[in-house]
Amino acid sequence: MFEKILIANRGEIALRIHRACKEMGIATVAVHSEADAGSMWVRLADESVCIGPASAAKSYLNVPSIIAAAEITGAQAIHPGYGFLSENARFADIVEAHGMTFIGPKAEHIRIMGDKITAKQTVKAAGIPCVPGSEGALETEEEAIAAAETIGFPVLIKAAAGGGGRGMRVAQTPDDLVEAVVAARNEAKSAFGNDAVYMERYLQKPRHIELQIIADSFGNVVHLGERDCSLQRRHQKVLEEAPSPALSAQQRADIGKVVVDAIKKIGYLGVGTIEFLWEDGEFFFIEMNTRLQVEHPVTEAITGIDIVREQIQIAAGLPLSFTQKDVVFEGHAIECRINAENPRTFTPSPGMITDFHAPGGLGVRLDSALYAGYVMPPYYDSLAGKLIVHGRDRAECIARLKRSLGEMVVAGIETTIPLFQDLLVQPDILSGSYNIHWLEKWIKDEAAAGS
Repeated sequence: MFEKILIANRGEIALRIHRACKEMGIATVAVHSEADAGSMWVRLADESVCIGPASAAKSYLNVPSIIAAAEITGAQAIHPGYGFLSENARFADIVEAHGMTFIGPKAEHIRIMGDKITAKQTVKAAGIPCVPGSEGALETEEEAIAAAETIGFPVLIKAAAGGGGRGMRVAQTPDDLVEAVVAARNEAKSAFGNDAVYMERYLQKPRHIELQIIADSFGNVVHLGERDCSLQRRHQKVLEEAPSPALSAQQRADIGKVVVDAIKKIGYLGVGTIEFLWEDGEFFFIEMNTRLQVEHPVTEAITGIDIVREQIQIAAGLPLSFTQKDVVFEGHAIECRINAENPRTFTPSPGMITDFHAPGGLGVRLDSALYAGYVMPPYYDSLAGKLIVHGRDRAECIARLKRSLGEMVVAGIETTIPLFQDLLVQPDILSGSYNIHWLEKWIKDEAAAGS
């Protein structure tokens, strides 16, 4: 087992990884920008190294500085968390080339799954169902027109690289198609430096359902069930729950077997998530995230399995500590991503936390690096924390979540806590009858009603 791990990230995920390491008896090294010098994960780590100024490009994305910090502190492994360098195959190669372990999948799998066209071809060959679409990148307008005629309108044009909803356009009719392709290509080029795009059937009212998998170096692969991430704004997840209100136990078992079998064929190593669109009982692959997910705590809540601990043990060459038969799903869990944003306009709201109180009680978990006096910087994403609540069933979970949101105090900045309080009284949310378009429509309707 590793004696010391460098955590190449910041915020709540850096603190989450630190906690897992401490429980395992592993020393931690926190890297930080100048803006994050007084942060909680830096204060709690065994060692810390400043790796640059506030700009992420000059600090958290500064590979030479991170490698130097690992070398001078004697770290044996680097955990990238999520975001930043977590799905950067070149970084994984560099870490290994310097005699350290990258706590993540093999670089080859990061590369394969990082290109959505290659990823789709790979999983399709392994037996995972995919959304009907073009076989590869669309090189010409004629190819786009021919593909759309085969697939049928409406269609979705998607960037082959990147994510976060950028480089995506919907074409409802043939008249919209060329404009959608050009717009998606231009946005993809600007955002990712790669203008390759492909086409898929545009599903009308799907849910976004993802399956958590873990694979060790001994050929063992297990799945930890699904998470429903259908409440999204601008293709960004807002609330996640497990299990999905839409799936039956049989559907869960069926798709779990398909995915586990495919992951074994691919030879994947470590933690990963297969993301699907689900509509009318059918699953369609959209992408694979080759890293720890923001929403991993809801899976931990219903399984009792520490995913980060397993991830570290696998990277150290140890086998999984459990089998598929050991995985038991108990109760229901929901995670709210609490952002430092105006709950109506979603404008970022950085600043000093003047007062802070974390909710507590049975089944309540808050993953956050906030504290009274902490200054939420304006340089990074606005995630202030994740409130995760577990109950014996979905009704109890929602009641507990409402109570917890009412207890939570974050003063000095605006947060999206009021947004979740409003959502948790909506009939569609209470019944679980929502899809990936629901939240955008609700926000638009609320704005119209208030104007």
